Amino acid sequence: MTETQQDLVVPAKHVEILIIGGGPAGSYAASVLSREGIDVAILESAKFPRCESLIPSVRPYLGFVGAEEKVINHGFTEKPGSAIKFNQFKREGYTDFVALGADNSAWNVIRSEFDQLLLNHARECGANVYEETKVTSIAFDPIDPEKPVSVSWTRSCTPESLNAAQDGVIKTFHGSTTFTHLIDASGRAGLLSTKYFKNRHFNASLKNIAVWGYWHSLTCDEEPNSEQGAGHNAKESYNRGRGAGFGMYGKGTSREGAPWFEALTDESGWAWFIPLHNGKTSVGIVMNQEKYNGQAKTRPSSSEFSLVSRYLSNLHLAPGVVRLLCGKDVCHSADETSKPELKIPVNEEKSQMQAELEPGSVRSASDFSYSAPSYAGKGFRIVGDAGAFIDPFFSSGIHLAFTGALSAAATICASRRGHCTEAEAAMWHTKRVAVSYTRFQVVVLSAYKQMRAQSMDVLSDVDEDNFDRAFAYLRPVIQGASDMGTRLSESELQRSLDFCINLFNPTSPAEHKAVEGRLACLGKNKELMDVAKPIIDPKTFEDVLKVRTTTTCCPSAMPGSGDKVDGTDATGCADLESKSRMVLDKINARRLVHSEYAINNLEAEELLGYTVRLEKGRLGLTKVALD
Repeated sequence: MTETQQDLVVPAKHVEILIIGGGPAGSYAASVLSREGIDVAILESAKFPRCESLIPSVRPYLGFVGAEEKVINHGFTEKPGSAIKFNQFKREGYTDFVALGADNSAWNVIRSEFDQLLLNHARECGANVYEETKVTSIAFDPIDPEKPVSVSWTRSCTPESLNAAQDGVIKTFHGSTTFTHLIDASGRAGLLSTKYFKNRHFNASLKNIAVWGYWHSLTCDEEPNSEQGAGHNAKESYNRGRGAGFGMYGKGTSREGAPWFEALTDESGWAWFIPLHNGKTSVGIVMNQEKYNGQAKTRPSSSEFSLVSRYLSNLHLAPGVVRLLCGKDVCHSADETSKPELKIPVNEEKSQMQAELEPGSVRSASDFSYSAPSYAGKGFRIVGDAGAFIDPFFSSGIHLAFTGALSAAATICASRRGHCTEAEAAMWHTKRVAVSYTRFQVVVLSAYKQMRAQSMDVLSDVDEDNFDRAFAYLRPVIQGASDMGTRLSESELQRSLDFCINLFNPTSPAEHKAVEGRLACLGKNKELMDVAKPIIDPKTFEDVLKVRTTTTCCPSAMPGSGDKVDGTDATGCADLESKSRMVLDKINARRLVHSEYAINNLEAEELLGYTVRLEKGRLGLTKVALD
């Protein structure tokens, strides 16, 4: 049979920008650069299906490349917010995405579908995409040994491939491609960082192992179609696919569909419960690796203690997740003193399960928290998981992938268009990735400190210079009148973690509205409730929130506080002040990462004397004028 031109298509001998990896970071960078009229090729080897819970910041990034509507119409489960329970005897904290706007929700996605959607979009933007093409080595300039100049690749076309011959014969092609710039988006493999530069640093304070699997309803009579396309109602699909097998968090409220995160009762980590649009649910456990490894040593027959057995045996450490798997809803309450959900006895968990673990779906990953001192150099940029990853907690992975990808595209354009030198562009990209990483890293570390109920030695994992840039407005608040010229100390970092943990305060949208109304009476609403404002010294709250028994603003509208209009209920007013402080502390902590949630922050936040020029056709860097 005569082979067609499509069957023989292989990467070109030379391309301007070559991208290793077609995951979110690689596909996003390709879309941005292709829309700038630049010749781009993606070499993607293999994909592994998994799920991910996104945060709203991805929406403006998707909108910038024209992909937001495609994601909306695909049918992924809508994520109105997220719930996290740190203590079994206190209510969960909830972050309400939709409260900031109807279009501010995110999604729980199946990564194989999400990745393919982005890869296809990059192709539509003009990028040349070569799937099933693995980069086997990278060659460097013999005169300038730190500059990559070409890659060697192998392309295999199986009978299932788009490029397979009709006779089903598997073909394998080998070749090499030169380039002007290389973007390493190779995921955790991180070719440049691990194989060539060998500069990956693992975070000792986040040395965890993640084990997860996919569950389906025992009562599901219909398998929902994940390829429904435009106009598909994701929530209807999830409800239909889940049958009566799964419980739900916030059922019948605006929180319905939100993922559930929960600290393990032994303080070793946390668990997740993420509903997906194909009727399945992802359930995972992240645990301190040393403690996890120690479990096998206590078993009489450790060889028989398989990955699946260990996974199932640890589920009881997350009572809320077990309830959901037993078909029982987890309800939220505005009353912080409400009783915890009824715990299902361990010996009854299996018999009460209304969901079943999919055979062969359990996977594990370890050594996944890492960074590097540099993410760019002459002729190359490193983006996404290829350079750094923090932890599944806080769902920052895709956000950091998009931020890094846009930074890579902008700095490559800046170098090509003469906005700055290649060395300056490379330094800017490294700093952009590092600052964004550090912001989320400190927030994640604060959550682990809360989960483990103890301080962690984290100074060795946090770069001081990046901390200074990421939290420029926090250090004066933490240090007070002390000398800002001193080096970052462990005690200061611990105080920073204590400040950040307020981001997860167990407040409700109703309480935020009540505090907003009360502060409006005091004329302090805009100053204290706006997350876009600079960080406020927490001491300011003490004066603002002094309960005035002579004003009707004191008992304004805090549900369940017991305060009275005449101010005679001192307990109620004290409770009101406490809850108001919790709301204000949460907003104040949110200010630390709020800038990350807007793509325009790249235009506003100066790094090394430059900001990003976010203009299609003129993408690059702009030099900030000196005052």
